[in-house]
Amino acid sequence: MQITIEADQTEKHYLRDLWHYRELFLVLAWRDLAVRYKQTLIGILWAIIRPLLTMLILTFVFHKVAKLPADGSAPYPIMVLAALLPWTFFATALADASNSLITNANLVSKVYFPRLIVPTAYIAVALVDFLISLALMFTLMLYYQFIPTWKIFTLPLFTLLAMLAAIGPGLWITALNVKYRDFRYVIPFLIQFGLYISPVGYSLTQIPSQWLFLYSLNPLVGIIEGFRWAIIGNIPFPSIPLFISCPITLLFLGIGYFKFRKMERSFADII
Repeated sequence: MQITIEADQTEKHYLRDLWHYRELFLVLAWRDLAVRYKQTLIGILWAIIRPLLTMLILTFVFHKVAKLPADGSAPYPIMVLAALLPWTFFATALADASNSLITNANLVSKVYFPRLIVPTAYIAVALVDFLISLALMFTLMLYYQFIPTWKIFTLPLFTLLAMLAAIGPGLWITALNVKYRDFRYVIPFLIQFGLYISPVGYSLTQIPSQWLFLYSLNPLVGIIEGFRWAIIGNIPFPSIPLFISCPITLLFLGIGYFKFRKMERSFADII
């Protein structure tokens, strides 16, 4: 006699299972965080060096070469780093979550637990990297003697929005990557393309007003500009980009969750 243990399809019981296996979430997140910096020369400092080098390159290209101005009274490096924080978090979370089920194939194929735990654990690790990168921002503020306003306290709200923006596409691509392994080659291209169509190295003021609505259909535009508003302070609130980004982020979150749940029962067989 063969006994098959699988998730209850009702959302009420599924959420109950997620809470029941919460310790597994913590174990997977801690394991991935330890493995990421294991046997590295400078360890967790990579979470600071990567955005620092990217910030220096973008500042040189867009400010020194292209002569683009900064937002408000903030130095150009602070403007760029304020955008790099959410972008790097999103890109890291998306890349890591998309391969999470494949990486944990032995665990997924042998033991029952809500599979949603695996990609979200990787996103939690990307959040830890993001929090470490914040130290670079505060160091840069000290260097330039830049004092933030009270708006800096709204940063957790935009961080939550960035996390939701990563979870939605991350769940969808994770599910697709299990069934279609070609997606592992598409993901780096999507991330690189996303950097070019997001206002990371330049200000949103460089976008012509007639193209602002279309440009803001990229949900990261509102999130990035929200980070800049919170950190720089003396720039206009990005009402139009955020008004567009929030519903699109929630739409992708719903689609990603629905697609993931729809394919979840077949993960163990396919993987």
